[in-house]
Amino acid sequence: MTTISGLPAHVLLVHAMVVLAPLTALLEMLCGIWPAARRRLVWLVLALALVTAALTPLTTEAGQWLFDRQRQPSEILRTHAERGEWMIYFSVALVVVAVVLAVLHVIESRSEKRRLATNVLVAVLTLAVGISTMIAVYRIGDAGSRAVWGDELTQTAE
Repeated sequence: MTTISGLPAHVLLVHAMVVLAPLTALLEMLCGIWPAARRRLVWLVLALALVTAALTPLTTEAGQWLFDRQRQPSEILRTHAERGEWMIYFSVALVVVAVVLAVLHVIESRSEKRRLATNVLVAVLTLAVGISTMIAVYRIGDAGSRAVWGDELTQTAE
């Protein structure tokens, strides 16, 4: 998939990624530190993580198609492409954390026993994956926006 209705697919898919990955990360962190949220949101979080993981290679491939059309890609575009390749690892980590949250939810729903150590470990895992995912999305997006817009938006009007 290289274009959608005449637009480069990357341009459209990247906006879905910029929304879904941080949203999934935030909801995972919420579910990791607040069991009441986990009880209500765990299946939504798992679905969002799976969609994010499915969209990641599509977005990366569409971006690679755009990159390959450049005769002399700029250094910042190369940086964006390199960082974009990282996203699959963060997307898979979001799925792994979502599965861990779902398993914990099922185990807790079948037992009255409180699992404090497990909950703390899961909270730390969700915070680590969530925060690192949001930082990665920011860094990838920052390089991408600089590749497209350069310093055009940060220059003051004279």
